[in-house]
Amino acid sequence: MNEFQPFEHEVMASQNEKEVDYNLSESGVHPLLLRELLTDSPEYIETLLATEIDYAHANGNPELRENIAALYSGCTSSNVLVTVGAIEANYNSIHTLLQPGDELAIMLPNYMQIWGIAKNHGLKINIFHLCEDNGWQVNLDELMQAVTPKTKLIAVCNPNNPTGYILTHEEMNAIINAAEGVGAWILADEVYTGAERIKDEETPSFYGKYDKVIAVGSMSKAYGLPGLRVGWAVASPDTIDKIWRRHEYTTLSTSIFSNKLAALALSVNVRPRIIQRTRNYIRKGFPLLQQWIDHQKDTFRLVPPQAAAIAFVHYQLDVNSTELANKLIQEKSVLIVPGDHFGMDKFIRISYGLPQNYLTEGLKRIQQLVTEIRDKHGNM
Repeated sequence: MNEFQPFEHEVMASQNEKEVDYNLSESGVHPLLLRELLTDSPEYIETLLATEIDYAHANGNPELRENIAALYSGCTSSNVLVTVGAIEANYNSIHTLLQPGDELAIMLPNYMQIWGIAKNHGLKINIFHLCEDNGWQVNLDELMQAVTPKTKLIAVCNPNNPTGYILTHEEMNAIINAAEGVGAWILADEVYTGAERIKDEETPSFYGKYDKVIAVGSMSKAYGLPGLRVGWAVASPDTIDKIWRRHEYTTLSTSIFSNKLAALALSVNVRPRIIQRTRNYIRKGFPLLQQWIDHQKDTFRLVPPQAAAIAFVHYQLDVNSTELANKLIQEKSVLIVPGDHFGMDKFIRISYGLPQNYLTEGLKRIQQLVTEIRDKHGNM
């Protein structure tokens, strides 16, 4: 049996995110207040108060599944399974499609959950990269090498975590063609759709472009509602039923209140307001981060993210990224994400979809530590 691979990113987050003064590790925008969610629907409070505290539909309440289905072309509620966050959707999808010894191709950098599941499940991992030197575009040569006749699944994240890069139509087609050529599935983590920074058009889904796709979404990132713990998988009804059978072993269902609040958030009257709020946070926060980086060009460089509330910042310091993150926690009470957690040292992931005063003070503390490290090394 393989030695268990802990989920290092979530270990650091769970131990520190509620303890530090400034949490710049968040991957979504600043969370909504319940009052904000109910702004346009104050009468909904009575609906909630009249709710029996019972199990929700195990696969998600019908209204919620219908609202999710409306986000995807050619999708109905039978194509949707509601899960406890995107993290459960990913986990049960992998366990549905793959057996120990199977081969998969994973995009890096990436949220390392699928990589860790593969390690713990005895799967063979092939890697293809997004390349910073090329604006985080897909290395198509690596993609072709990573996908072999034995590949059962290709795992992508679009818009990407941590870079905020959005795949072009040509890159999406290359991934689809690679999958189709060997009969592989595509597991598409699309939780940042709606959190676009430089355009209003929403990022297209892989769903509907190829028959062997599982598209994963969440209320956590583009909606600022991580505490609902609502995610979903969208796929063919037969595939959804198979994932549902695993869902009954892991979580059974998310809460009745989460189902109702998520359905409200995704309704045609409320969703546009939430998406605009998200984009406002992202579009106001990024210039502050960019200005901070511009003042420290000898230390940091950044390919500007096209979406999401996060930036993958390259740094030039003689210190490992995990060591740097730990020093920030211990000495400055600031939490960021080390590049090690995405398989790439000498990077840090910083969130900027935050209240401006909070973001500015957090960045100031990072700069203080960087100055101290430079001064120390300069005097050695």
